[in-house]
Amino acid sequence: QVQLVESGGGLVQTGGSLRLSCAASGRTFSHYAMGWFRQAPGKEREFVAAITGSGSGTYYTDSVKGRFTISRDNAENTVYLQMNGLKSGDAAVYSCAAALAPRYSSVNYYSRASNYNYWGQGTQVTVSS
Repeated sequence: QVQLVESGGGLVQTGGSLRLSCAASGRTFSHYAMGWFRQAPGKEREFVAAITGSGSGTYYTDSVKGRFTISRDNAENTVYLQMNGLKSGDAAVYSCAAALAPRYSSVNYYSRASNYNYWGQGTQVTVSS
């Protein structure tokens, strides 16, 4: 069992930055690939970014490439999402998730919410103009 708790959301102006954190329980954190997803009101949940268990591989949806960076600290059981250049379209509830991903998985695997075994409750990101 893995429990995930997100933090770091809040209100930021357009063009600003936020750093989301997701703290995980358990001793096998490095076994899990971690993903960030977001859901805006009236919209479907959307893949944002993912990172492999070792941290050697990262994947992003096209709309955040060059602005968001996912990273992890396996010693601290934490995954991060650094968000720069925030836009109004980035406003959503951001959730982290953990997946026991097969080796050599592709972005198609990581982008599917159904492949993740555990989810956090989410943290709200609001972007004001």
